[in-house]
Amino acid sequence: MKPVKLLVSVIIYLTVFLPMSSNLSLAASNDNFDAHESFAQLHFNDSEMDFAFALILGATMNHGCEVGEAFYTASKIEEGNAASWQKEWINIAQKAEDRGDKSFAEGHKISAREQFQRASYYYRAALISMMPDNPEFKKTAFKSRELLKKAGMLFDPPLQYIEIPFEGAVLPGYYRKADNTGKPAKTLIMLGGGETFAEDLVFYIAPQAYERGYNFITVDLPGQGLLPLEGKYFRADANVPIKAVVDYVLAKPETDPQKLCAYGISGGGGFVPIAAVKDPRIKAIAMNSAVVDARPLFASMPVASATEDIVKTWSSFKQNTVKAIAWRWGVDMNNIPALVAANEGFAFDPAKVLCPALIIVGEGEYSNAEVKRQQNICFKNLPNAQKEFVITPTDEGASNHCITENRSVMSQVVFDFFDKVFK
Repeated sequence: MKPVKLLVSVIIYLTVFLPMSSNLSLAASNDNFDAHESFAQLHFNDSEMDFAFALILGATMNHGCEVGEAFYTASKIEEGNAASWQKEWINIAQKAEDRGDKSFAEGHKISAREQFQRASYYYRAALISMMPDNPEFKKTAFKSRELLKKAGMLFDPPLQYIEIPFEGAVLPGYYRKADNTGKPAKTLIMLGGGETFAEDLVFYIAPQAYERGYNFITVDLPGQGLLPLEGKYFRADANVPIKAVVDYVLAKPETDPQKLCAYGISGGGGFVPIAAVKDPRIKAIAMNSAVVDARPLFASMPVASATEDIVKTWSSFKQNTVKAIAWRWGVDMNNIPALVAANEGFAFDPAKVLCPALIIVGEGEYSNAEVKRQQNICFKNLPNAQKEFVITPTDEGASNHCITENRSVMSQVVFDFFDKVFK
């Protein structure tokens, strides 16, 4: 079998030899995989907190963060303390919000937009480690949404808050068309994973989509955002809510139906291909990274053995973060290992993904045996000749789960792939 060259020169030159076996059985690896591992310490000794800090800093290029504000805020946060984290991000969010209000009142729309965007994302940052039964949880989430709505109306075309009807509820999210011409354009559906709010995905990649002439849409799927408060938890048939999103964008005259792509990060690296198998209207996908079978992946994580006694040894920040993930799967927050069984059925057969497909994964994440096996099995069995497998490098700060800490490299790989497919 010929080696597969991984593109692009500014990302990394690697050669990967894929296993000859096409067996899709994915038994759990003995190699423990922590998705929240950082491969370069930025500020905190608490690894869970430092991973979250990298996520926030990564939004700097997308107007969700300012380095000075972020590091000052971090300097005030007590190591591993969830309440301290929440308090300080809300404090800086309020400052940015006040600045935005002042600029808006004086008619300085661009300044207001910039401040509102950062305020929105700082309120979102405060939700990391905030428990869903905290009276501030829903209030803080709505503040983040409210401010992104205000910022969105100051774009041209506007970034619109949307609600897509779904099974007696709505999938909340954001949509922005590529331009004001009304001509059919490429469209990106951006989907997240186990801890995502739609606001995250705006700050993750939306500006890169606009700049390249894509309509952009992102939503909270069941399990994400505030939907678990309505009893909408993660579900293995992710194709069902995603179909509602595809229906929504294809009803728009500015959508070119032959240039509709979907990109999923974290759990979205499973949700997107699950949808693509069922829905040929999705013409290309990207996975960061590919989650061929979520159950063995969870079985290789620390959560698999996180008994109550073990959880008590963690910082309050890590405890709350992991418990909140369990909540999103409808799992008892005091029974973290139940996440493994809860992920039964979150799987897809790569051989049935007929559209062009990209796998992108950070080098640090790829060093895990279970992650590596799932990427290699997925790539080997993808049937479309238009497929790529890219590992982004640690020595360019592009190594973490979802490559959150280097959005430039990540978006270059993703959009260069989609643009080649849609030539």
